[in-house]
Amino acid sequence: MDVSIIIVSYNTRELLADCLRSIHAQTLDTSFEILVVDNNSTDGSADYVREHFPRVVLIASAENLGFAGANNLAAARAQGEYLFLLNPDTVILDRAIDRLIAFARGRPQARIWGARTVFADGSLNPTCCYNQTTLWSLFCRALGLTVLFRSTDLFNPEGFGNWRYDSPRQVDIITGCCLLIPRAFWEELRGFDLHFHMYGEEVDLCTRARSLGARPWFTPEATIVHYGGASEASKGIRMVKVFKAKVALMKKHWPRWKRWVGVRLLMAWSLSRFLCGYVCQRLGGKPVRSLDMWIHVWRNRRLWVHGYDP
Repeated sequence: MDVSIIIVSYNTRELLADCLRSIHAQTLDTSFEILVVDNNSTDGSADYVREHFPRVVLIASAENLGFAGANNLAAARAQGEYLFLLNPDTVILDRAIDRLIAFARGRPQARIWGARTVFADGSLNPTCCYNQTTLWSLFCRALGLTVLFRSTDLFNPEGFGNWRYDSPRQVDIITGCCLLIPRAFWEELRGFDLHFHMYGEEVDLCTRARSLGARPWFTPEATIVHYGGASEASKGIRMVKVFKAKVALMKKHWPRWKRWVGVRLLMAWSLSRFLCGYVCQRLGGKPVRSLDMWIHVWRNRRLWVHGYDP
């Protein structure tokens, strides 16, 4: 079998159904199995999969295992040469899995591969890959340079400046929404670190993979729709989790002095965005769309400033 497609779902029944249909319709040259882990959904997702997709390997968990735990559970049962981690809020376009497998076979030294993601209207969704967080990238975010000069590599190093995700490229991180990896290499890495319950899992995985010689690659030849945020009700709550994961990554991979500086730059970033949004809203007289999110992140900094509990 070429690939085991692993999907972790939580209360995304309709999106999951569309995703599964698209896999079967668009994957023609690749032998595959699909493993769905339902993280104790309350919307009937597990029953729907049982009834309408009997060939799918369904793992219905009695508790929410998080993204890392659910993927590790499914990967232990997978039989494919490759593992393809796929979000349920995605749709496969134009034989994307076939194309990604072909790209991986042509560039085996990468050992991790990713596809291009777009929103439902076809516009670019740039969350599919990015570069590692550094003190410089955090400094640029804290001072607002990333917002002011988003199209430059210098001040937007994590987001690749003005690159349009239209050419193959080596990157630091492939996001977990569509990540392809050889099953043997996944087992060598021992999968996701369960310390990361939600967010940061793929950053840690790719960081450890690069330390073993992997060089992740992205290709626009494979494109999928990724709606994004289907299971997250509040952007503020989501961003608090993202910041918590960033601190946890610093604690695991950065030396103590660098971690200390990094956490303070994260605090400066959240405070500056909060204050800037507040001032703009007061002076402009119009609501600033992201202000509530940054207020929430700053006021709840005690929830993320120490990262995850051991």
